[in-house]
Amino acid sequence: MSPPHETLRTPPHIAPGSAAFVRTNLSLFAAGFSTFALLYTVQPLLPVFTGEFHVSPAISSLSLSVTTALLALSMLVASALSESFGRKKVMTASLFASALLQLVSAILPAWWQLLAVRALMGVSLSGLPAVAMAYVSEEIEPEAIGLAMGLYVGGSGFGGMAGRLLAGLFADYLGWRPAVAIIAVLGIVCGAVFAASLPPSRHFHPRVLALDSLLGAYRAHLADSGLPWLFAEAFLLMGSFVTVYNYIGYRLLAPPFSLSQAEVGLIFAVYLAGIFGSAWLGDLAARVGRPRIFRAALMIDLAGMVLTLSHDLGFVILGVAVLTFGFFAAHSIASSWVGVRARHSRAQASALYLLLYYLGSSLVGSAGGLFWAEWAWPGVIGLTGGLLVLALFAAHRLARSASMVE
Repeated sequence: MSPPHETLRTPPHIAPGSAAFVRTNLSLFAAGFSTFALLYTVQPLLPVFTGEFHVSPAISSLSLSVTTALLALSMLVASALSESFGRKKVMTASLFASALLQLVSAILPAWWQLLAVRALMGVSLSGLPAVAMAYVSEEIEPEAIGLAMGLYVGGSGFGGMAGRLLAGLFADYLGWRPAVAIIAVLGIVCGAVFAASLPPSRHFHPRVLALDSLLGAYRAHLADSGLPWLFAEAFLLMGSFVTVYNYIGYRLLAPPFSLSQAEVGLIFAVYLAGIFGSAWLGDLAARVGRPRIFRAALMIDLAGMVLTLSHDLGFVILGVAVLTFGFFAAHSIASSWVGVRARHSRAQASALYLLLYYLGSSLVGSAGGLFWAEWAWPGVIGLTGGLLVLALFAAHRLARSASMVE
């Protein structure tokens, strides 16, 4: 008699508390750290670029904006490649290529050359964010997705903090070029940790690249009753957040504060508040309801922006910490919400979210330079605060959509 046919069973998802869960979060934390340290290395250096290359603040901000713009557009391609070649392969290639390009940028003599390499970095960095969101949505147990995404966003926040803080400190004592190179080396180390630690995909099924099916997935996501509001939130959240961080250095270097470049770099330690906010409120929102906690995070973000209008340095720092807490909490909730809402083609849904996220960074981040030049800091906060008011309106529409309350 032939042996009975065994029933094929779906592999279990990665459960909280398991060794695989620890490895996954370690690797994603390292990946987020590397990606955002490399991406935001230049942000505290914008005043340095203004002086060395003799460009305006708005032009100096292009060293970040061209990266985020190319990152936004390239993610649509990177997410599609990950559907065919696999999540881990695309993410690993992204990490190593980005770190190597960062090394190259440290030795280039001309402004246009620096911008060109930063644009290429936008392409290389695109292989991580949307693909990581898809990996988490596919491999982690559904009830733990909020926590895992919060930890990933926390790693991203820690990387963004370290990139900004270290760049500011090293630039003051060693010069901006060694600062950029040191962070590139950290990126290579993080890439090695990621490649060695991330468990292979068990719920990923490769697909043949087909333009019709890809465009169909994007159309389906845009036709959804709730996802477009989340995509709009991405633009408004990141546009307002990056604009504050782009120009806060110019404000703090000038009177009445007159801080040094190293002291301005230390301000970015408030990113720790964002790391805590993303993990704590991301998990809380998954348990008690995303709409309510999301609106609260937006209000916290807006309150922090108002505090930065103070002429007291303590209140300015407190304001930056509060708005950072609110931003990361809101982003953690919205990004995990996309993964839960999208029932299929999650990498494409994540790519659309992040497309708007980084377009907000590029467009609003550079436009903020015009507001700074014309109306100084009140102009910057008027712009960013207005975007958060629109974000609250979009959050109200999300809350009214019964289909979005998962």
